[in-house]
Amino acid sequence: MERMLDYCSVSKMKLVKHLTIFLVVATYSFGSMAQDHPKLILTQEGVKEIRAKMGRLPILDKTLATIKEEVDTAIEQGIDVPVPKDYSGGYTHETHKRNYRLMQKAGILYQLLDDYTYAVYVHEMLKAYADLYPNLPIHPKERSYARGKLFWQCLNDSNWLVYASQAYDCIYDYLSKKERKHLEKNLFRPFADFISIKNPQFFNRIHNHSTWGNVAVGMIALVMEDDALLERALYGIKDVELNTGTKDNDGGFIIEEGKEAGFYANLDEPFSPDGYYTEGPYYQRYAMYPFLIFAQALQNVKPELKIFEYNNNVLIKSVYALLDLSDMDGDFFPINDGQKGMSYYNTSLVNAVDVAYYYGNKDPKLLDIAQKQGTVVLNDAGLSVAKGLKNNQQLPYVKKSIDLRDGPNGEEGGISVLRKDKLELVFKYTAQGLSHGHYDKLSYSFYENGDEVVQDYGLARFVNIEQKGGGNYLKENKTWAKQTVAHNTLVQDQTSHFGAKYEVGSKNHSEHYLFNIEDPKIQVVSGIEKNAYPGTKMHRTMAIIQNKGWQKPIVLDVLQVESDRAHQYDLPFYYLGQLMTLNVPYKAEDTLRPLGGDFGYQHIYKEGSAQLTDDNLKFSWMANNKFYTLTSLATAKDSLIMGRVGASDPEFNLRRDPVLIHRKNDRSNTMYASVLESHGTYSPVTELAVNATSNIKKLYKLYEQDGYWAVGIETVDGRTTVFVFSTLNNTSDKYHSINIEGRELKWKGPFTLINLN
Repeated sequence: MERMLDYCSVSKMKLVKHLTIFLVVATYSFGSMAQDHPKLILTQEGVKEIRAKMGRLPILDKTLATIKEEVDTAIEQGIDVPVPKDYSGGYTHETHKRNYRLMQKAGILYQLLDDYTYAVYVHEMLKAYADLYPNLPIHPKERSYARGKLFWQCLNDSNWLVYASQAYDCIYDYLSKKERKHLEKNLFRPFADFISIKNPQFFNRIHNHSTWGNVAVGMIALVMEDDALLERALYGIKDVELNTGTKDNDGGFIIEEGKEAGFYANLDEPFSPDGYYTEGPYYQRYAMYPFLIFAQALQNVKPELKIFEYNNNVLIKSVYALLDLSDMDGDFFPINDGQKGMSYYNTSLVNAVDVAYYYGNKDPKLLDIAQKQGTVVLNDAGLSVAKGLKNNQQLPYVKKSIDLRDGPNGEEGGISVLRKDKLELVFKYTAQGLSHGHYDKLSYSFYENGDEVVQDYGLARFVNIEQKGGGNYLKENKTWAKQTVAHNTLVQDQTSHFGAKYEVGSKNHSEHYLFNIEDPKIQVVSGIEKNAYPGTKMHRTMAIIQNKGWQKPIVLDVLQVESDRAHQYDLPFYYLGQLMTLNVPYKAEDTLRPLGGDFGYQHIYKEGSAQLTDDNLKFSWMANNKFYTLTSLATAKDSLIMGRVGASDPEFNLRRDPVLIHRKNDRSNTMYASVLESHGTYSPVTELAVNATSNIKKLYKLYEQDGYWAVGIETVDGRTTVFVFSTLNNTSDKYHSINIEGRELKWKGPFTLINLN
C-alpha cells in the first residue's frame, strides 16, 4: 500500500508546543551523553550564531535560501512513503532517497528559522515510516548480498538512517516523550538492529558499505543516548548479540574471533597514513560523508574521544588526498570502480571541505575550494567557512605532484600524480582496493588541461539510471572494466593480473621504487610488480620531462619485463580522439571479430593490424583540438592491433572507445619504451593547424644491463637527450658510472638527463 498525506494545510500552520523537559544525568561507559538537542551536527551554540549572522554571510544565505525553496516546494506537494519495490533509479527508491534528504534539510530549517512548520513535516514523515516499517518485508529485489527493507540493499537503508538521525536530532526537543518513544520503538531501534545484527555480513566488514552501516547505527545511538548501540557502531557486532549464534539468517556468515570491525576498524584498515583510501577516490568521496558526519557528531557529543586526532589526523589528511586526486577541473581520477565526472562539487565534498577547514587548522587554501563549490553546509563547520570567505581569507589551492602511499601502514604500494604545465600523469601501483579494485598493476592515465588524453575506462555502470540494469553494476564491469586489458598496462598471455581472482589479488600489492620531484623539470615515478603473473617481474618507470627545444613537457614511459619463460605480451594504449597518422602500413578488417574469448579480450573488436617494420612505432592523433604523438621502440617481431571496445556487448553497455595494442610474441625478457608528446593545436574557426607534427625524430635504446637502462631521444632539429636510470639503487647519494658506445656517463642519484649536444 502506498500512502500519500495531504500536507498543504499543515504547511501553513504555525504550531507551538510547550514541552516540559526533564534533564536526567546518567553516566555511561563512554561518558554521559545526556544533553539538549540539537547536538550532533548542528549545536545549540551554532544555531544561535547562524541566526545572528543571517543576512551578513552571502554564501550561507544563498545556501539557506536554496534549501528553503526546495523544502517548501516538497511540503506543498505532500508526503509520500511508498511500499518499496524498485532498484536504484526507480520511483520508490528515488522517493525514499528524496525523503531522507528532505527530512534532514527540514530539520535544519526548523532550527535555524525557528519555524514549527518544518518540525511538523519531519515528524509526520517519520511517523509515516514508523507505521510502514514494522510490517515491512525484505526488499523484493534479490540482487544484493544484504537486502534492505526500504531499499534493495542495506547500504541505502543505512544512508536513510544517517540522514534521518540528523533530522530526529533537530526535532528531538520539539517532540513529546511519548512521540519519541513511538518512533524509537517502531522505527529507529528495529532499523538499527536490522542493518547490523540481522545483516552481519554487511555490518562487520572493512568496506565503504560497512562504514555507512556503522555510522547509521552510531548516529541514532547518539541521538537516543544508547551506549550499547554506540559500542556496536564503534567496534562492530559481538557474537553474543547475534540471535542466530555466529551466523546470519541464511547461515552464511561467521563472526571471526578477534576480527576487527566497526567504525574504528574502517578508519584503521582502508586509509593509508597519507589519507589515501584503498578503494580509490570515487568511493572515498562516497565514504567521506559518513566518516566525517559521524566524526562531527562524536566531536560534539564525545569530545573526549578526540576523533579528529585519531590515527595521526587521518580524517583531515584524507580530505586533502581526495582533493589532490582530482584533475584541473575538480573531477576525480576514475581509479578502480569510478564514474567519470564525479567531482569535488558533490555534496559529500562540500561537507568534507567545510569539516576539514573547521576541525583542521582553518587552512585558507580550503576556502578556495569552498568558493568554487559555491555552497556550504548549514552547521557550525559551514558557518566557519562562510565567515572565512566573507573576510576574504582564501588563498589559491594549488595542486602539486603527489605520491600517496596505500595500506594501513603505507607499505602496500601507492598512487602518484605528476603535474607540469597543465599536464597530469596518474600512475597506479596500489594494493587491490577491496571489492572495487581493478586488476591493473602499474597502469597509468594522462590528462591535459583537465581533459582525458590517455584514459582509464572507469566502471561499467550507469549509476541510478534504471533503464540500464536498474542503475547497478553491469556484468560488463567484471568481464571488461576490471580486467587488465581494459587498462594501460601489461597483459601476459591474454590473462588478467592474478587470473582476475580477488582472493589472490587482495593478498598482493605493487612496490614503491622511486618518487622524485626535486627538479620540477624532471619528475620521476617508478614501481615494481612481482606477483601479477607467477615467474614474471614488471618494473615501470614514468617521467614528465621539460627540456630545451620541446614545445611542452614530454612523458617518458619505460616498462621492463623479466620472466622465467617465454610469453605473449600486450601493452594496450587507450587514446581518446581521432587517428591522424601511423608510420607503418596497416590492414583494416573487413569483418569485425573479438580478439579473444575471456579476460576482457572478448569485448575488443579487432579493427586492423600491422607488422612493425621500423625500429620506432609512431602514432599521431587529435583530441580536444590538440595534437599528440606516441613514439615507441619496436622490432620486426612486434605487431600492432587496432581495436575498439564493444564486442560481445549485445545490450550496448560499453563505450565504443579505440585502443592500440603493442604485441610482442615469444619473449621472456623485453622492454617497452615510449615517449608521449603533446604538440600543436587546431582551430575550427580559423581552420589552421599549428605544430601538427611530432617534434621527435627517433627514440632508441642505448643501454640495458647490470641494473641500468638508458634511452635516447632525438628531435627533428638534431638535439639528442639521454635519460639514464638505475633499477637496483634508488638512493639519492649513490654515484653511478656506465660506458655507452665509448662514452662514459657519470651521475649522482637514481637517474639523470644528459643533453649530448
